[in-house]
Amino acid sequence: MMLFCLLQRVINGEQVEKPVLQLLSSKKITGSGNADRYRLLLSDGKHSYSHAMLATQMNSMVESGEMDSLAVLRIDKYMANVIQPDRRVMILLGITVLARGQEVGQRIGNPQQYRPGEQSSNPAPVQQQAPVQNGHATNKFTGGMNNNNNNTSKHGPPAPYGKKVMDTPGTPGGGGRIHSIISLTPYQNRWRIRARVTNKSSIRTWSNSRGEGKLFSVNLLDESGEIRATGFNDAVDKFYDFLEVNKVYYISKGTLKTANKQYTSINNDYEMTFNSDTMIELCDESVDLPTMTFDFVEINKLDSHQPGALIDVIGVVRSAGDVGTVVGRQSNREISKRELQLVDQSGMGVNLTLWGNEAESFEMKGSQVMAVKGCRLSDYGGRSLSCLASSQMIVNPDIREAQMLRGWYDKVGQNMDFTGYRNEGGMGAGAGSSTNWKYFSQVKTENLGHGDKADYFTAKGTVLFLRKENCMYQACPSENCNKKVVDQGNGLYRCEKCQKEFPNHKWRMILSANLSDFSDNQWVTCFQESAEMLLGAGADQLGDMRESNEVAFDQVFQQALFKTYIFKLRAKVETYNDESRLKTVCVNAAPIDWVEHGKRLVEEINKMSSL
Repeated sequence: MMLFCLLQRVINGEQVEKPVLQLLSSKKITGSGNADRYRLLLSDGKHSYSHAMLATQMNSMVESGEMDSLAVLRIDKYMANVIQPDRRVMILLGITVLARGQEVGQRIGNPQQYRPGEQSSNPAPVQQQAPVQNGHATNKFTGGMNNNNNNTSKHGPPAPYGKKVMDTPGTPGGGGRIHSIISLTPYQNRWRIRARVTNKSSIRTWSNSRGEGKLFSVNLLDESGEIRATGFNDAVDKFYDFLEVNKVYYISKGTLKTANKQYTSINNDYEMTFNSDTMIELCDESVDLPTMTFDFVEINKLDSHQPGALIDVIGVVRSAGDVGTVVGRQSNREISKRELQLVDQSGMGVNLTLWGNEAESFEMKGSQVMAVKGCRLSDYGGRSLSCLASSQMIVNPDIREAQMLRGWYDKVGQNMDFTGYRNEGGMGAGAGSSTNWKYFSQVKTENLGHGDKADYFTAKGTVLFLRKENCMYQACPSENCNKKVVDQGNGLYRCEKCQKEFPNHKWRMILSANLSDFSDNQWVTCFQESAEMLLGAGADQLGDMRESNEVAFDQVFQQALFKTYIFKLRAKVETYNDESRLKTVCVNAAPIDWVEHGKRLVEEINKMSSL
């Protein structure tokens, strides 16, 4: 039985226990990054109201047809937020379908559009909807609900935003109305959320033509959804140590803007920036907010997802490669990387790449279970995964899936042979398992590197010539800095990036090599790891030779000629001073596994013979 005037009471801020409403229609709203939401037109039989949104985790109820037009719904959990003085939004968090629309078959009553603030004429009697304690309706739900309109007259006007004041009934945290994350938009001036920090990045630095700075980001979660927040420079000093993972905070006066979906897996059209006016307070009350949630994809089902998708994955770390370096596409600087192999009960394994500090700090201690939220899926070598700055990596998480995985691996998994996705240039790159083999002549005929993105390929090549001139430089000895230092002439070396002087330096390599196969040759730039592989000596050892024993230094280069390796290469046309040229960089060089290489040749012969 429909209860008239429920919508008026809900939208005007009264707490109504499980109101029963009819869904008149729903409309899909596609935001940036294809984050679909549904806007609902609801009716209580007397009024209709269109400013209602379905929480994204309940989209499947509409998409499956379970919640169709004209369905009668019991709203088990909701929030009602004022986002503008003349606009209130109802967020539906929990719904039970009492009757399908196809069974009801018609609108109930004659509902008219309701506008907040209008008075209902001759309202029908309604049952008591919420228990009353101390003269105030009990706030059963999290966030966003005013208990009743008597609070203002009894306790005075709401406290100013961002001020730490004594709590008052119906005013969580003493700072005013609580808004849900899903209701935030850039068009609001006054809002306040209560959210749990589920992820906090490390402090990162940036440098471009406009200057230098530092930043960090956090993921914030409440019952309605998530949002990413970023702090720059002064905000790093102000909030970084204060914000802790898994704690709950009141946050107000941040800047909201459209989210860049390229750098975050969070399903929200907007993201937040902490500014000089931002206020953050620790929530001391006991609140029922969700913790970080995962949507794990089994490793054997990765090929059913589109490359570039951000996914959650969990697996046992079966092996870990050594720390290596690659050259960043945009920064043109060396970046540390390490590849792990994850396996699960599906019998499949996949490579996961860690970058920067995560790659350098990871320690292989037995067979850990690792959960990663928001890693990027790639079709590189079939399927592979890569951690982003926004990804969260948790070793041995205290969740049910990890416990089941650990028990399975200890009893069964550790003795299994796992099937892996075919890998290009990862661990075991010399095994000849790449799917993108090229001859050097094909680099020119197929115009590799001329597109918007770089082209990666694998080639078997022989070293014909190595340039000794400018093949190495004196670099800053700091662990995470490879900037070239300036010799001060007084026994000290100055790094302009670190703004420090050091009594020593380290050697870094930039080696130009001419590689050849039967079809053509190619000039390639080799950085630290691959250069040391070709020369068979470490950079520091070579630096000492160059300064103290030039004959031995020359001999190292002579002995490195006419040796053959499997090269993983990156090709991209670059423009400098209005002149474009193809730059080919060695990502990895490995000795040839002749058995595996022979098997690949047999496969190629069989393919050609079947044509």
